[in-house]
Amino acid sequence: IEVNGELDCVKSAPALLKDILLPGGRAAFLTFHSTEDRIIKFAFKELASGGDFKLVNKKVIEPSWAEIKANPRARSAKLRVIERIK
Repeated sequence: IEVNGELDCVKSAPALLKDILLPGGRAAFLTFHSTEDRIIKFAFKELASGGDFKLVNKKVIEPSWAEIKANPRARSAKLRVIERIK
């Protein structure tokens, strides 16, 4: 993660949503590490508090037990979705 500078990309991506998304547009972030998920979680909360965005789901979306059984690598996946409203 550190060598590839992945966290820098994760930190900068949510800030771009104001320029990219039109009203009604949605963005979904799929994370596989708790550090990435924490960054996205707080960035989404900050965007939603500004009034231009809303969280689509209150809680993070995680894979079902059946999906984890079929694909063990999915066990750490977390999906967060945000929508632009203004």
